[in-house]
Amino acid sequence: MVGDKIKRKAKNVFISHFGQDEEHIGRLKTLLRNRGYQLKNSSIDSTKPNQASNPDYIKRLLRLRIHWSGTVIVLVGPETHTRPWVDWEIEQAHKKGKRIVGVYINGAGQSDIPEKLAKYGHAMVGWTGNKIIEALEGGGTPPKWEDGENSSWNSPFTRIVSNC
Repeated sequence: MVGDKIKRKAKNVFISHFGQDEEHIGRLKTLLRNRGYQLKNSSIDSTKPNQASNPDYIKRLLRLRIHWSGTVIVLVGPETHTRPWVDWEIEQAHKKGKRIVGVYINGAGQSDIPEKLAKYGHAMVGWTGNKIIEALEGGGTPPKWEDGENSSWNSPFTRIVSNC
Protein backbone atom coordinates (compact mmCIF):
# COMPACT_ATOMS: atom_id res chain seq x y z
CA MET A 1 0.00 0.00 0.00
CA VAL A 2 1.41 3.38 -0.98
CA GLY A 3 2.47 5.47 1.98
CA ASP A 4 3.09 2.50 4.26
CA LYS A 5 6.42 2.67 5.98
CA ILE A 6 8.60 -0.41 5.97
CA LYS A 7 9.61 -1.32 9.48
CA ARG A 8 13.40 -1.48 9.36
CA LYS A 9 15.74 -3.17 11.75
CA ALA A 10 18.45 -0.69 12.76
CA LYS A 11 22.02 -1.77 13.44
CA ASN A 12 24.80 0.42 14.87
CA VAL A 13 27.96 -0.43 12.94
CA PHE A 14 31.46 0.81 12.28
CA ILE A 15 32.49 0.13 8.67
CA SER A 16 36.24 -0.33 8.34
CA HIS A 17 37.38 0.21 4.77
CA PHE A 18 40.18 1.30 2.47
CA GLY A 19 39.46 4.89 1.41
CA GLN A 20 39.41 4.00 -2.29
CA ASP A 21 36.59 1.53 -1.59
CA GLU A 22 34.38 4.13 0.11
CA GLU A 23 31.77 4.08 -2.67
CA HIS A 24 30.81 0.58 -1.49
CA ILE A 25 29.61 1.91 1.90
CA GLY A 26 26.59 3.53 0.25
CA ARG A 27 26.00 0.45 -1.89
CA LEU A 28 26.09 -1.77 1.21
CA LYS A 29 23.59 0.47 3.00
CA THR A 30 21.27 0.38 -0.03
CA LEU A 31 21.59 -3.39 -0.41
CA LEU A 32 20.55 -3.92 3.20
CA ARG A 33 17.93 -1.14 3.22
CA ASN A 34 16.19 -2.97 0.39
CA ARG A 35 15.93 -5.95 2.75
CA GLY A 36 14.51 -3.94 5.66
CA TYR A 37 17.82 -3.28 7.42
CA GLN A 38 19.14 0.16 8.33
CA LEU A 39 22.85 0.59 9.04
CA LYS A 40 23.83 3.46 11.32
CA ASN A 41 27.50 3.88 10.45
CA SER A 42 29.89 5.62 12.85
CA SER A 43 33.04 5.33 10.70
CA ILE A 44 34.73 8.30 9.11
CA ASP A 45 34.04 8.78 5.41
CA SER A 46 33.47 11.66 2.99
CA THR A 47 29.90 12.16 4.25
CA LYS A 48 31.33 13.07 7.67
CA PRO A 49 35.01 13.85 7.08
CA ASN A 50 37.59 14.56 9.73
CA GLN A 51 40.56 16.79 8.95
CA ALA A 52 42.62 15.68 11.96
CA SER A 53 46.25 14.78 11.35
CA ASN A 54 47.42 13.84 14.86
CA PRO A 55 47.53 10.00 14.97
CA ASP A 56 46.81 9.88 18.72
CA TYR A 57 43.72 12.05 18.31
CA ILE A 58 42.54 9.99 15.32
CA LYS A 59 42.97 6.75 17.29
CA ARG A 60 41.01 8.18 20.22
CA LEU A 61 38.20 9.27 17.89
CA LEU A 62 38.10 5.89 16.13
CA ARG A 63 38.10 3.99 19.44
CA LEU A 64 35.06 6.00 20.57
CA ARG A 65 33.24 5.30 17.30
CA ILE A 66 34.09 1.59 17.45
CA HIS A 67 32.92 1.50 21.07
CA TRP A 68 29.54 2.98 20.03
CA SER A 69 28.99 0.32 17.39
CA GLY A 70 27.54 -3.10 18.05
CA THR A 71 29.28 -4.70 15.08
CA VAL A 72 32.31 -3.85 12.96
CA ILE A 73 31.97 -4.54 9.25
CA VAL A 74 35.19 -4.78 7.25
CA LEU A 75 34.76 -4.12 3.54
CA VAL A 76 37.35 -6.27 1.79
CA GLY A 77 38.60 -5.26 -1.63
CA PRO A 78 41.79 -5.99 -3.57
CA GLU A 79 44.02 -3.69 -1.46
CA THR A 80 42.32 -3.77 1.96
CA HIS A 81 44.84 -6.27 3.34
CA THR A 82 47.65 -3.71 2.82
CA ARG A 83 46.06 -0.97 4.94
CA PRO A 84 47.52 -0.64 8.48
CA TRP A 85 44.56 1.45 9.70
CA VAL A 86 42.12 -1.33 8.79
CA ASP A 87 44.13 -3.85 10.83
CA TRP A 88 44.32 -1.36 13.71
CA GLU A 89 40.52 -0.83 13.65
CA ILE A 90 39.91 -4.58 13.62
CA GLU A 91 42.25 -5.06 16.59
CA GLN A 92 40.45 -2.30 18.52
CA ALA A 93 37.09 -3.92 17.76
CA HIS A 94 38.43 -7.22 19.09
CA LYS A 95 39.69 -5.54 22.28
CA LYS A 96 36.21 -4.09 22.82
CA GLY A 97 34.53 -7.47 22.25
CA LYS A 98 32.72 -6.40 19.07
CA ARG A 99 31.43 -8.84 16.47
CA ILE A 100 33.63 -8.49 13.37
CA VAL A 101 32.13 -9.33 9.98
CA GLY A 102 34.12 -9.25 6.76
CA VAL A 103 32.25 -8.51 3.54
CA TYR A 104 33.88 -8.88 0.14
CA ILE A 105 32.97 -5.86 -1.95
CA ASN A 106 31.04 -6.78 -5.09
CA GLY A 107 33.42 -8.43 -7.55
CA ALA A 108 36.32 -8.77 -5.09
CA GLY A 109 35.61 -12.27 -3.76
CA GLN A 110 39.16 -13.47 -4.38
CA SER A 111 40.83 -10.60 -2.50
CA ASP A 112 43.24 -11.32 0.34
CA ILE A 113 41.85 -10.91 3.84
CA PRO A 114 43.54 -8.46 6.24
CA GLU A 115 45.72 -10.24 8.82
CA LYS A 116 43.71 -9.06 11.85
CA LEU A 117 40.42 -10.01 10.18
CA ALA A 118 41.74 -13.53 9.67
CA LYS A 119 42.77 -13.61 13.33
CA TYR A 120 39.74 -12.01 15.01
CA GLY A 121 36.87 -12.12 12.50
CA HIS A 122 33.61 -13.92 13.29
CA ALA A 123 32.30 -14.29 9.73
CA MET A 124 33.33 -13.59 6.15
CA VAL A 125 30.67 -13.30 3.47
CA GLY A 126 30.26 -12.31 -0.14
CA TRP A 127 28.17 -9.43 -1.48
CA THR A 128 24.79 -11.06 -0.83
CA GLY A 129 22.25 -9.21 1.31
CA ASN A 130 20.85 -12.27 3.09
CA LYS A 131 24.33 -13.62 3.92
CA ILE A 132 25.44 -10.23 5.23
CA ILE A 133 22.35 -9.96 7.45
CA GLU A 134 22.87 -13.51 8.71
CA ALA A 135 26.47 -12.65 9.63
CA LEU A 136 25.42 -9.39 11.33
CA GLU A 137 22.88 -11.33 13.39
CA GLY A 138 25.50 -13.75 14.68
CA GLY A 139 25.21 -16.50 12.11
CA GLY A 140 27.36 -17.40 9.20
CA THR A 141 30.39 -19.54 8.99
CA PRO A 142 33.63 -18.64 10.71
CA PRO A 143 36.06 -18.04 7.84
CA LYS A 144 38.80 -20.45 6.71
CA TRP A 145 40.28 -21.23 3.29
CA GLU A 146 38.16 -23.85 1.51
CA ASP A 147 40.46 -24.29 -1.47
CA GLY A 148 43.70 -24.88 0.45
CA GLU A 149 45.18 -21.67 -0.94
CA ASN A 150 47.32 -19.97 1.72
CA SER A 151 46.74 -23.03 3.89
CA SER A 152 49.92 -22.27 5.83
CA TRP A 153 48.26 -19.06 6.99
CA ASN A 154 46.31 -19.91 10.14
CA SER A 155 43.03 -18.26 9.16
CA PRO A 156 39.73 -19.15 10.87
CA PHE A 157 37.68 -18.13 7.79
CA THR A 158 35.59 -20.03 5.32
CA ARG A 159 35.63 -18.20 2.05
CA ILE A 160 32.02 -17.61 1.02
CA VAL A 161 31.97 -16.14 -2.45
CA SER A 162 28.84 -15.02 -4.25
CA ASN A 163 28.53 -13.62 -7.72
CA CYS A 164 25.23 -11.92 -6.92
